[in-house]
Amino acid sequence: MNETQDQTGRPDLIEKGSMVRRLVLAALVWALALLVVGAAALTLLFQSTVLRDLDDRLGGVVESLIAHVEPVGAGGLELDQRPLDPGYFQALSGRYWQVFSAGDEPGGSLLRSDSLANERLDTAGPLVNLALSQPGLTVIGESRGPNLEPLRVHVRAVVIEGFGPVVLAAAEDRRPSDRRVRDFALAAIALLAAFAGALAAGVVVLVRLGLAPVLRMGEAVAQVRDGKAEWVSGDFPREIKPLAEELNALLDHSREVVDRARTHVGNLAHALKTPLTVLGNEARGQSGALAELVTRQTRAMTDQVEHHLRRARAAANARAIGARTPADAVIGDLARTLRRIYARRGVEIDERAEPGAVFRGERQDLEDLAGNLLDNACKWATGRVRVSARPGAPGRLEIVVEDDGPGLSEEQRRQALARGVRLDEQAPGTGLGLAIVTDLARAYGGELTLDASPLGGLRARLDLPGGPPA
Repeated sequence: MNETQDQTGRPDLIEKGSMVRRLVLAALVWALALLVVGAAALTLLFQSTVLRDLDDRLGGVVESLIAHVEPVGAGGLELDQRPLDPGYFQALSGRYWQVFSAGDEPGGSLLRSDSLANERLDTAGPLVNLALSQPGLTVIGESRGPNLEPLRVHVRAVVIEGFGPVVLAAAEDRRPSDRRVRDFALAAIALLAAFAGALAAGVVVLVRLGLAPVLRMGEAVAQVRDGKAEWVSGDFPREIKPLAEELNALLDHSREVVDRARTHVGNLAHALKTPLTVLGNEARGQSGALAELVTRQTRAMTDQVEHHLRRARAAANARAIGARTPADAVIGDLARTLRRIYARRGVEIDERAEPGAVFRGERQDLEDLAGNLLDNACKWATGRVRVSARPGAPGRLEIVVEDDGPGLSEEQRRQALARGVRLDEQAPGTGLGLAIVTDLARAYGGELTLDASPLGGLRARLDLPGGPPA
């Protein structure tokens, strides 16, 4: 499988739905399938029971007819006792019986219930033929009654000695039995639907309860990420606790790496600054072209060392977890300091930092980022500088610094971001200010953009990682 990567080379995490939704849907689909199968099975079982009761009743009528039928005269038949069910005496009631000699033609020797009302059951159909081919065995099937109603029919042929085959049939309307089955199916569906609703609610609750420790783990990690806690803490079940311990170990290792990097950066700074300071002092105490060259180069070397050490420290801080800096406090401190510095030039600094604006990083790095931009704006401003800090896109911080100075063309703005490029040699500085800001912003996964300001000068916009207040 191909994996996409972000700009840091880390594989992108792909979100594929919700684990809660997946578990709930899987449980509900399985439960629904079982409920449907259960409802169908119960309905079929009830239908089988109803038909068995109907067949038992019809079988009893046939047995009663066999017990009471007798031949009389030349080819005649009679019953010494008829079935006493009232349905057999009511015309077209849906309950019928019939006895006839197999050799009779229609209109010949025939006994039938009063409910047939001068109608007759089919005496030449496949059920009768099958019964005559297997005397003594009951044939069960379906037929149509006098009103074309569906009938459940029992047919049996018996051979009376000295008389011949006699066919006995009992039938009953199936519609009442079918209605019972349908009513049972509807009741079963309603009951199982209510059960399914209760089961769905139970599944949701159980899944939420089961995944609650995982959700708490995510909240605990977010607390650490937002700088509200130093370690993952809380009560976790046996399966989740090792993960929490590994995360805390990883946090400890991350802090140790950052502290070690800061120590190395500090040691390197002292190791390089001392010889450069000695060389610069010696050169300033001398005269001549060589002394000026040494002074100029040691100053450039010092600036480059400061720049790269700052980048190294920012890269280490950007990898640290939990660092949070209120942007309004930093912007306010910088504005007060620069007002005093540029008071003689009459530069006014208008600050608009929202209280909820937070930088996800170290305070010193934010001071370098915003301080370089503000200092650069004050140098070139005619009399007004405006700075604002506010939450940008979700999880981002936006800092905008504007001035009413001469501004820069598009080509000049592009050159200004290059390291060490100075567009005006008359202004003090090394040309590293905007390059430092660019490198620091990139170290934090941010970006610096330059464009024209409504005030008439340059507008610098910083997009940095932000977050909720610590």
